[in-house]
Amino acid sequence: MPLRFVACVLLTCAALPALRTPAAAAAEKPNVLFLLTDDQRADTIAALGNPQIVTPNLDALANRGFSFSECHCLGANSGAVCFPSRNMILSGRTYFEHEVRKGNRTYANPAKPNFAAALGAAGYETYHHGKKGNTASLLHGRFEHSKYLSNDHEVRMSGQPGEEIVDAALEFFANRTDDRPWAMYLAFATPHDPRVAAEEYRSRYDPADLPIPPNFLPLHPYQIGSDTVRDELLAPFPRTLPDTRAQIHDYYSAITGLDHHIGRLLSDLEARGDLENTLIVFSSDHGLSLGSHGRFGKQSLYRDSMRAPLVLAGPGVPHGRSDALVYLHDIYPTICDLLGVDPAGGSTVPAELHGRSFKAAMHGDDGGRPALFGSYLDDQRSVYDGRWKLIRFPKIGVTRLFDTETDPYEILDLASDPAQAGRIERLNARLKQLQEEVGDDLDLDAPAVIDDPTFVPPDATRLEELRRPWKGRS
Repeated sequence: MPLRFVACVLLTCAALPALRTPAAAAAEKPNVLFLLTDDQRADTIAALGNPQIVTPNLDALANRGFSFSECHCLGANSGAVCFPSRNMILSGRTYFEHEVRKGNRTYANPAKPNFAAALGAAGYETYHHGKKGNTASLLHGRFEHSKYLSNDHEVRMSGQPGEEIVDAALEFFANRTDDRPWAMYLAFATPHDPRVAAEEYRSRYDPADLPIPPNFLPLHPYQIGSDTVRDELLAPFPRTLPDTRAQIHDYYSAITGLDHHIGRLLSDLEARGDLENTLIVFSSDHGLSLGSHGRFGKQSLYRDSMRAPLVLAGPGVPHGRSDALVYLHDIYPTICDLLGVDPAGGSTVPAELHGRSFKAAMHGDDGGRPALFGSYLDDQRSVYDGRWKLIRFPKIGVTRLFDTETDPYEILDLASDPAQAGRIERLNARLKQLQEEVGDDLDLDAPAVIDDPTFVPPDATRLEELRRPWKGRS
């Protein structure tokens, strides 16, 4: 694999002091601020290449820190992709290894190693505040302080994305007397729909000037098992340019509002003298189609849906960018690695994590993965080696192949090109190896169960039936 590192001037901080007593060691460790948004695409930070969006505070973070352009969610065993994603992020284990069943869902086992337990055992005062729905609620119980938004839907409708969580964090800091370092995980509910932003954020954009994604389609060509889930019902069939621009306007405005409130938090840390001694991680639980490929949700394995922004800044973090392949569930072991913390801390079970540290990638070494596996229910599987992306839809018997070096938006499907037959065979073999690695037993070679793979959108009557259960829900 070619060197996957874009070097800037490295501003590496000194190594952490050698351990002495647990109390002294904890006092010398940097604080941790982990900011996680909901449904935010990787291409929604101005400093990382999108001049259309207004994100001055995230820009400042990216400009002094290190960013990854190829950070991906592994996928989901639920239409609410944020649910397994947030469980994976805090546990470092894929959803195939989540074993606590409640109803029809499986949660990461809080008795096994996890982010909150590891940092708590290392002497941190741990704090969580986030949305209540579709999240890793069992793991939240391992935080010393854990709270939820007053009402996810009302907060999204407030026009001030992130305000409630940031207000509470500022109050926590103002009243805090503990001399331990702190580790704060803020799991925002934005820019997930409904996307409502105050006029001060909306006025930063003219919808007519907002570009449509280059891979916009009126309809996705195939039925892939998630064609009429809730997220896909948010836009008309076929997709239209005016509606898509209106949704992008709402989306960008919500992100700008959230950026404003994140800026309030960072300014407070700076005023308190804590900013330079705080390891900050910014990411999201996955991406969002928003018109790409004729889709609006995150229930597919295209890059728009699974790729999330990832920015780190603070002690031990150089300045630069990398296109190393990493998963979101690699973040927790990476934070532990940067802090010199045992990821199994607080557990009697060894830290046998699927997630692994990408610290080396920030220093120019080959710290990423050779390939990424993607999975959505029993409908979709993918493998991505940093250039070639193969997506398999076993129920319809369709394989798609994209060369992301020349086609980063996955527009030109090369699967029917006879010259690619050998590559497809090799990628299929690699996909099956990755399946075995994560414990996925889906048979990708089983006969298709759908004769005609073409996606036919629902008519008006059927569309109303599909939308009815979701009215008033988010």
